[in-house]
Amino acid sequence: MTYRERTRALNDAAREYHGPYRAYDIIKEGTIALAVVTLLAVVLTILFSSPDERPTTIRGWSRSAPVDFVTTALSELDGTSVTATYGPPYNNASSGQHILFIHLAKWFGIAHPINTAEDYVIDPLRSVFDDPRLQQAVHTYRAASGKTQAAWTTAYGNALQKATTQSAVTHLSAARFGPVPTMMDGLLNLAQNGGLDGDLLSNKQFYSTDYTKILMLIADGGFLASRAQAEHLLGTQWGMMNETGSYPGQGWLWLYTLWYQIKPFSTSANADILVMAMMGVLSLAFVLVPFLPGVRDLPRKVPIYRLIWREHYARGRE
Repeated sequence: MTYRERTRALNDAAREYHGPYRAYDIIKEGTIALAVVTLLAVVLTILFSSPDERPTTIRGWSRSAPVDFVTTALSELDGTSVTATYGPPYNNASSGQHILFIHLAKWFGIAHPINTAEDYVIDPLRSVFDDPRLQQAVHTYRAASGKTQAAWTTAYGNALQKATTQSAVTHLSAARFGPVPTMMDGLLNLAQNGGLDGDLLSNKQFYSTDYTKILMLIADGGFLASRAQAEHLLGTQWGMMNETGSYPGQGWLWLYTLWYQIKPFSTSANADILVMAMMGVLSLAFVLVPFLPGVRDLPRKVPIYRLIWREHYARGRE
């Protein structure tokens, strides 16, 4: 008997039902179910309401960790930050994540162009029109050669490693740093007053709600990562399925975050695209279950349904 004939025979048998019948009030059952679910939703909402954590802003970051902010700003200026070297969709610094010959990031191109030196340092400082000394520092830096700029930022970065407080940062004014200390002081002051948040949020689009540049700058520093670690939200802490505080998280995402905990995903620079490919294969296999010989017959060969409907089959033997 072919599969189609066997399916047709099973369908015919299903139509010829001769078992017992029992009255069932679907309206009553549905009303009870809705009332129970509504009550549970209300009670659980009261007990486990969504935590209201204050967002991380550039203003808050620069005030709480000024040394980390200036260190990050310097890496944006000299092009050594994660964003500056990321590649698509932000710049052409690399080819982006890929699998073998599949370079999705490179194929889709630069969707959110970010020039870290210009967007995060130079342009915001240019907006401070009422500070001639700061404008002169920006002009001096841009007029210098690339070699001179690298010497300034390298020397300033080495000195910055020894700074532990904001006062230590603002006193880095040696001649070998060039205009960099003046620029970093100006940028720190702009950030602490909230101006940098506004500069990076404004754009030429109709809707000014693109937080990409702000998020990428904050992510380049260590302040956001330290907050995430304290809340168990890092990738190494199964952060994708966690919630801030001791609140229930997105438990259904366990299969996604699982791959980030094991090799080669946990150590690969292409982890995101590898996990995406793995989940794509698993999802495709799940969709194709009805068409896979052997797999589609498992429910029939493994009679778990008889345990679920054991009362029905018990009556059939009477």
